[in-house]
Amino acid sequence: MAPAAKRSNSSLPQGYVEDKSKGPMLRYQESLPKLPVPKLEETAARYVKTLKALLSPAELATSTKAVQEFIKPGGVGEQLQQRLVAKREDPKTKNWIYEWWNDAAYLSYRDPVVPYVSYFYSHRDDRRRRDPAKRAAAISTAVLEFKKDVDNGTLEPEYMKKLPICMDSYKWMFNASRVAAKPADYPVKFEAKDHKYLIAVRKNQFWKITYEVDGQQLNTSELEAQFAKVYELAKRAPAVGALTSENRDVWTDARAVLLDASPKNAAALEAIEASAFLVCLDDAAPVTNEERAHQYWHGDGQNRWYDKPLQFIVNDNGTSGFMGEHSMMDGTPTHRLNDYVNDVIFNNKLDFSNPSVRSNLHDPVAVDFEVTKEVEAEIDRAVKDFNKVIGQHELAVQAYQGYGKGLIKKFKTSPDAYVQMIIQLAYYKMYGKNRPTYESAATRRFQLGRTETCRSVSEESVAWCNSMSDPTVSDEDKVALFKNATAAHIEYISAASDGKGVDRHLFGLKKCLKEGEELPTIYKDPAFGYSSSWFLSTSQLSSEFFNGYGWSQVIDAGFGIAYMINENSINFNVVSKGLGSAKMSHYLNEAAGEMRDLLAPTLEAPKAKL
Repeated sequence: MAPAAKRSNSSLPQGYVEDKSKGPMLRYQESLPKLPVPKLEETAARYVKTLKALLSPAELATSTKAVQEFIKPGGVGEQLQQRLVAKREDPKTKNWIYEWWNDAAYLSYRDPVVPYVSYFYSHRDDRRRRDPAKRAAAISTAVLEFKKDVDNGTLEPEYMKKLPICMDSYKWMFNASRVAAKPADYPVKFEAKDHKYLIAVRKNQFWKITYEVDGQQLNTSELEAQFAKVYELAKRAPAVGALTSENRDVWTDARAVLLDASPKNAAALEAIEASAFLVCLDDAAPVTNEERAHQYWHGDGQNRWYDKPLQFIVNDNGTSGFMGEHSMMDGTPTHRLNDYVNDVIFNNKLDFSNPSVRSNLHDPVAVDFEVTKEVEAEIDRAVKDFNKVIGQHELAVQAYQGYGKGLIKKFKTSPDAYVQMIIQLAYYKMYGKNRPTYESAATRRFQLGRTETCRSVSEESVAWCNSMSDPTVSDEDKVALFKNATAAHIEYISAASDGKGVDRHLFGLKKCLKEGEELPTIYKDPAFGYSSSWFLSTSQLSSEFFNGYGWSQVIDAGFGIAYMINENSINFNVVSKGLGSAKMSHYLNEAAGEMRDLLAPTLEAPKAKL
């Protein structure tokens, strides 16, 4: 769920202190609690409970024995727990997992960021701005307005359950980039005041558009004139941006080739990396939800710079979307940004109508690379590799229009838990069993908090899925089992958001092993690897301004299912490597209908008017 961005009116609990010297955005930052280290016994019990839903009795007995051995008094688990608690308590440590997780999950990850790490949002159509230069200008005006608040530190913090949450990752939003390196990538951040320009990309060619002249930001008409000039001037160029779609080690080597080719290439690279954000002007005209999803999720692999955290994409037919790079920032900040952009555009909350265009504005400046035969060979390989990787993926969109959170709330159920059960039932319909499922739970109420795993498969959810295909089970019993399943889900995701999930704690304990120490049996147990193999990788971000949102599966044998729960609709983006994404989309539709039919009789009949 996306956190609320509204000011909290309630008084904050003890421990939260406003430091107004840090500015509005970061005023609570230093007083946010540190991410806890759960008790060893608590994690062990929760872990075994998740395994009960996934393993045979014999497998469960083996795993339970490994867990008990791990947590016995004076054993290896206790030693690792003491080391982890000591790390948390170190005054220099703001968040015990932050650097470990950023490195393991993102910066040391060597597969291409597209399609495996990047994510996208598909925007609702702007019927007043079918012209792509107009659309790009309006989006850029709105983004620059949001950027002012981030740069000045005046953006209001977000809140979860009325508590302020960590805003640190916003510093990686603008004028930043990921940089390919071995053995791990690293992020770079540039001073906003020294780089007051955005980069437009058209026909693989990069253009610098300076958005502030003589201390005054370009108005929307002036930005439109700049984008129109890019459309006019751009000629097909070698796709240097394709290099960023490669395996990270391959891109690291290609980057060296690019830098060796000419001294001007270092300046061109820095111009892109230091830019405020990118606007990709694609020569495509996607219409269907699937066409749009493909365009924003990966595009043609060329008219992009995949290492940038913010890329807004505008097509020739005026459709638009967004692509995010994930390493230093999760989806909630970019969701807020994109929601803001669309809100101010669709509801006319900014002045986009100033028709004046100053005469002293310079045309956009081409950011040119020197492309030698060696660089050309790297680009050709990158394009070929990209097409091969993308060609292995299937994407299907289930834009379910039967109902949305409006009806789900009448069933007195958490919309998120409800849709998680749609996904569980759909998978059960397709495979006849349930398998390990990941849902992202935000831990941003802690300093430098990012995410924790919510393990969505429970004994309760399995029992309910089994009942749905059993004609001998009454509807009343199915409803009772369903309520048990959603209650179990709510319990787990609440614990995960409080920093008490299983996966990050076990990860942290393992990281505390010293060189030469033997790996404990709990980690060698096949159930440890299986229970964290995400056959379903799921996450929710909802917006009435989006008509799509998604990303990739995380294992070859699994699905990536992103979902949005709007008032009267539910949108699923289903991705897999040839497992039958269209079939899964069908089962999601079928499951949603069956659940409505099951629960509709439980609604109270409207009272007759006297």
